Order: sequence, then structure tokens, then C-alpha cells
Amino acid sequence: VGYRLIHRVGKVAAAIGAVAFLYLGVQMARTAPLGSILGEHHFSAPLFLLAMSLSASWQLGFGPYVADSSRYLPRDTPPSSVFWATMGGGVLGAQWSMGFGALAAAWHGGGEGDEVGNIVGMGGSAAITLLLYFAIAFGKLTVNVLNTYGGFMSMVTGISGFRRIGPVSPFARSLYVGGIMLAGTTLALLGRGHFLESFSTFLLCLLTFFTPWSAINLVDFYLLSHEQYDIEALADPRGRYGAWNARALTTYAVGILVQLPFLSSELYTGPLVARLGGADVSWIVGLVLPALMYWLLARRDQGAVPGGKDGAPGSGVPAPVGLRSR
Repeated sequence: VGYRLIHRVGKVAAAIGAVAFLYLGVQMARTAPLGSILGEHHFSAPLFLLAMSLSASWQLGFGPYVADSSRYLPRDTPPSSVFWATMGGGVLGAQWSMGFGALAAAWHGGGEGDEVGNIVGMGGSAAITLLLYFAIAFGKLTVNVLNTYGGFMSMVTGISGFRRIGPVSPFARSLYVGGIMLAGTTLALLGRGHFLESFSTFLLCLLTFFTPWSAINLVDFYLLSHEQYDIEALADPRGRYGAWNARALTTYAVGILVQLPFLSSELYTGPLVARLGGADVSWIVGLVLPALMYWLLARRDQGAVPGGKDGAPGSGVPAPVGLRSR
């Protein structure tokens, strides 16, 4: 069970999921009162920003997928192909499912309950309902294999920041994978009675930590390193980038702290949220300020850039860069 098999199964799951959601879309168009649902013109800025926050967190959460998959692409793969495949898959998948989910929630009253049951119940017959349950379960199986793989890669990458990475034994991989699966299953079971609330809170929590990380990575990749990295040095704590990067870590910490006054979630609500009418703009603050701060702090550090004052030209391969280095 490896990379190629996972992606073969993923293609099948994508096709089955597309057919299932296309069928459900037709069923919704036939049976749901879409006219009255779409005729509701009430606008709420806080809810709109909440939807944007959840969507942004969802998209940022798929960043590791891009990094884990693109590392195996041939060197002559055009960057534009990677961009449009990522953009198309991410936007199409998210907007299709989120748009469908919003209409379904409005149709069924928007409250918590058996969300999956409400969706598959649109199938119309017991046989089709069973097939829809299979399509959802098959898709979840596939994506959770990738989730586990991504978690494993992230943990190994983090550990490599403190010691030069070497081969990971099958036994060690089994421990990583088993631990990640156990943690994920435990969290899923704990949140099953109030899924939407727990999942929304979880996504907003991720967004708080992902946003400054994304700002640092984007500024470093496009504005400072100009898409050039010393790939081998990324896994060498004694190399060009070192084991710690005070500028990146300081910016990251500040990026998290500046969001707190604007954050609105079930776990914590900042003091400025009420003045903004309940709107959560923390992710906007957490994107703009860390990007500017990191650019000001790191723009003179040319020694850490391949081709700079102490390095040879880099490979130019787009690579994910952890906060331990950049």
C-alpha cells in the first residue's frame, strides 16, 4: 500500500463522489424549494466573514497535500500545470460541496442533526441511499489515508529540523501512522454529537495558526528567495538555514497574538469583535501584518538564499519550507 495505489484509489473515489454529488444536485433541483431559499436576500456581514474564514481555513489545510504530492513530480513539470491543477481541484471541490451544503442546510432548517442522513435521504430509495453512504465512506477512507500520510510527513519534517533526517524504518512508520489514526478517530468520536460546531471551531483554530505561517511562506518564496531553495540544506540543521530562524519564529508568534483581539469562536472571543458587529477579521490581520513584518525583518538576510553571498545557485524546485528554517 503505497503512493501509486493511494492515487489510483483516489481517482476512483473522485469519480464516484462526482457522480454521487451530481445525482444529489439533480435531486435537490427537483425537490427542494430553491426559489424561496434563493429568494432570501438578508445579508449578515459576520456570517459572510465566518463563511470566508471557514473556506480559507479549508483551503489552507490542503497546503500539505500540495507539498507532499508535488515533491514526486518530474523536474520538467510546468509550474503552471501544478498551479491550475491545485487551484482547479481545490476551488471546484470546495465550492461545489460547500455551496451544495449551504443549500441543503437552508432547506432542512440549518440546525444540527443528522446532516449526512439528510443528504443521503435525498436519494429516494433504500438502494440508492445505500450507494450514497458507500460513496461518502469510500471518499472518507481515501482522504483519511492522505491525511495520515500528510501528518506523518509533517511530523518527520519537524523532527528533521533538529537532526539530519535519515531512513525511517517500517516499524517507526507504523508507530507514526497508528498514533495519528488513533488520535484522529478519538477526536471524531468525541465530537460526533455536535459535529458542525466542533468542526467549525476546529477549522477556525487551524486558521489562526495557518494564516501567519502561510504569510511567511509566501513572502519568503516569492519575494525573498525568488523561488530558489537549497533543498538539501532544508533537512540539515547545520546547513545554510540552520535549525532555528529567529525572524520567522518571532513573526509567527506575533502573527498569532495580533489575531486574538479580532478572533470569534466557541473557545474564545476577542474584545474587538463586538465593536465590529460580531465579524471575525482575525485571519485578515493575521495575513497582512505578518507578511509585512517578515518582509521587513528578513529582506536583508541574503546569506540564507541560494545564490546569495555564501551560496551557490539553488535548484529552483518549489519546496515546502518549515518555520524552523524560513
